[in-house]
Amino acid sequence: MAEAGRAGGSPAASRRPVPPRAAGRGCAVQVSVIVPVHNSECWLDQCLKSVWDQDFKETMELSVFNDASKDGSAEIIEKWKIKLEDAGVPVILGSNDSSQPRGVGFAKNQAVVQSSGTYLCFLDSDDVMMPQRVRLQHEAAIQHPNSVFTSHGPTVIMPTWFCSREWFFHVGKFDEGGKGVPEDLLFFYKHIQMGGGVFRVNHCLLLYRYHPQAATHSILEGTIWNHRVKFLEDRVLSSWTAFTIWNAGKQGKKLYRSLSPANQKKVAAFCDVDEKKITKGFYTYEESEERPKPKIPICHFRDATPPFIICVKLDLTGGAFEANLSMLNLQEGMDYYHFN
Repeated sequence: MAEAGRAGGSPAASRRPVPPRAAGRGCAVQVSVIVPVHNSECWLDQCLKSVWDQDFKETMELSVFNDASKDGSAEIIEKWKIKLEDAGVPVILGSNDSSQPRGVGFAKNQAVVQSSGTYLCFLDSDDVMMPQRVRLQHEAAIQHPNSVFTSHGPTVIMPTWFCSREWFFHVGKFDEGGKGVPEDLLFFYKHIQMGGGVFRVNHCLLLYRYHPQAATHSILEGTIWNHRVKFLEDRVLSSWTAFTIWNAGKQGKKLYRSLSPANQKKVAAFCDVDEKKITKGFYTYEESEERPKPKIPICHFRDATPPFIICVKLDLTGGAFEANLSMLNLQEGMDYYHFN
């Protein structure tokens, strides 16, 4: 189990929710915890216990959609339905009873549709929330509408998303293409394109479980890469007439080869700090069908012309890259974008 944020212990076994948190008849639910489930019996007890352990004092419900599980997930859900409802948390259950699962996007959408909360707290069935998660993100959501909220962990994509129901439906639900489709990434791109923001809650909110059965492993690295490149071209490069790729190594060249021919022609240069690459002077695109083959100059970053697409990972050079970037006094989002 890997942690989405800094160190923090598991919820205390003695912690109990404070009843009554459930909405009374005719009373609006503040937060719906959205849990898609498919063959999750190994982790589901801990996941649902973390809902039970929340210190949120306002109205909360759990919405679970069981997507054609063949293991003991249904029995675990029923057990926790009794416990949670006894503690004042209504549980809404839905299921796909066919022989084949419809996929994570479908299950999330169904869990949202059957729920009623003003805000949606997304929770994967193999993860564990910290007791303060719902409370802290609900406080942030009130202050920052039209945002997807994250912890300060390793990824902005999905594990700790929390947003309003109104904004979710404004963006337009998750892609339901099924296995191999990065539904969270596609939703996030639509969210950004529609003017949505990201607000980070700087507390440990979640224990993220990384394991061989995780749905993320069904998504090919090439699929993610292609979606990222397309978003970059549509969102950024469409308004640029020329740019520099910061990294004359493997990742920078891979990005160049992945661009459309029109955007390849906009690449004025690669820049780097590696004297060997700079001394070579240029990169030849050998796979090109053009004659002569394109040759893109390679220069030192101090001699390069912005805007930049930066293909250098952060926090891997002991601060050297960050210091180099800082000395140029550039504005992120205008003079450069990270693609790392």
